[in-house]
Amino acid sequence: MDYGPSTKDLKSTMNNTTGKLYLVPTPIGNLEDMTFRAIRVLKEADLILAEDTRTSAPMLKHFEIHQKVFAHHQHNEHQSSNEIVKFLLEGKNIALISDAGTPAISDPGFYLVREALKFNIAVECLPGATAFVPALVNSGFPTDKFCFEGFLPLKKGRQTRYKFLAQEERTIILYESPHRLLKTLDEMATYFGTDRQISVSRELTKMFEETVRGTVTEVKQYFETHPMKGEFVMCVAGAPAKPAKGKYERDEDEE
Repeated sequence: MDYGPSTKDLKSTMNNTTGKLYLVPTPIGNLEDMTFRAIRVLKEADLILAEDTRTSAPMLKHFEIHQKVFAHHQHNEHQSSNEIVKFLLEGKNIALISDAGTPAISDPGFYLVREALKFNIAVECLPGATAFVPALVNSGFPTDKFCFEGFLPLKKGRQTRYKFLAQEERTIILYESPHRLLKTLDEMATYFGTDRQISVSRELTKMFEETVRGTVTEVKQYFETHPMKGEFVMCVAGAPAKPAKGKYERDEDEE
């Protein structure tokens, strides 16, 4: 896809009327969660970038948004970001959306934002849907401090991450796909213990939304006999707080 004219030096295109990059959250399921502001920004943008144009097309059609849409995803974001920045420097306003939720939260967006900021291009993220917030609030676990992990590494570094998180005292939030859910629950039993409390939400904002709470063992038993469709958000209770140090105790690194 040709995003615009080729330029050897991006800085040579800079002017006093650079455009703005908007990060626009989209519903994670229920289209009624789309904000009026998000619709307006998408309708006024010169160009929309979508993680998957086929997935976004029904939503854009529903809200009668007819702007040009180009693909911007994890497989092309490094290449396409240069061309997008050129457009922004020429004064174009560009909106980035993901398949669902807020761009850059376990979705493409971070790299493009960083590249835009290198050239002092204005970046604005609209508030809106993100899957982990309702899952966290529904979990019943502490929300004042939490640790968002997104998707754990698939292979390299996965065990190391589990060992680190096993000591985490804040509420832990993970994303997981249906075909890996039971395996992940088995791993949690190994590293967090079978009695660790967890809360698993799926199909958030959709017709078959549900949240299952209990120990790791209880939740695994439930999903072994119930549908595992949709994307999952897993909230894990933090590890018990470590005992406070006595009056004469010191950390090793203080010695």
